Amino acid sequence: MSFLNIAQILVSVILVLVILSQVREGGSGLFGSAQNGVRTRRGLERTLFQFTIILIALFLIISVISVRFA
Repeated sequence: MSFLNIAQILVSVILVLVILSQVREGGSGLFGSAQNGVRTRRGLERTLFQFTIILIALFLIISVISVRFA
């Protein structure tokens, strides 16, 4: 296994954990929607959202690089 494969597995596992940590019990997470429509993210929720976007970009970059060198 190459370094890129290990990095891609590691990033994907972290990405799954971050996405699952954003789900709330009240239904406003993965399968629900906000009561009043638009809702702003604050504090830890905003940080997790931004970290998710960074992880997705990193996953895509690693995927493209690993295909390029395969």
